[in-house]
Amino acid sequence: MEKQMDREIRKTFWNAFHSSPVVMMRLNEAAGHAEPMTAQLDKEAHHAIWFFAKRGNRIARGGKAMGQVATLRHDVFASLSGTLVEETDAAVRTKHWSHATEAWFPNGKDDPNVVMLRFDIDDAEVWTAHIGVKGAFNLLTGRPIDPATAGDHVVGAV
Repeated sequence: MEKQMDREIRKTFWNAFHSSPVVMMRLNEAAGHAEPMTAQLDKEAHHAIWFFAKRGNRIARGGKAMGQVATLRHDVFASLSGTLVEETDAAVRTKHWSHATEAWFPNGKDDPNVVMLRFDIDDAEVWTAHIGVKGAFNLLTGRPIDPATAGDHVVGAV
């Protein structure tokens, strides 16, 4: 049975996500697969991340959505549910615009074919993996992993 989200797991999630801010996003009501989106993170934001996309992108119309996270070191995994909405605050758009973003959207941040989406996260399910040296040895030798020491599984707001 999973535990409720606590401050430490929330911090672990955001730190790992910051190092690897890619989310597989999909609108709940849409056909087709999820697609990788690079999240724009803001330490001042609570329960929200942003994406730049072309207006014709499959998630650009917004709505209820799910995002799946697997961090670079595979120490944190998460399933995020919430709502994608167009971000209309020009200051937020400017704050998150970068050279890396411009590489994908060379006509600049004011290009009418580029939309900024805010993903308001309603709920999350987070798994952390910290099997340690003993756990790694057990994986290599086929010995059982003790689930009580392998990591956490929590639900709640991130």
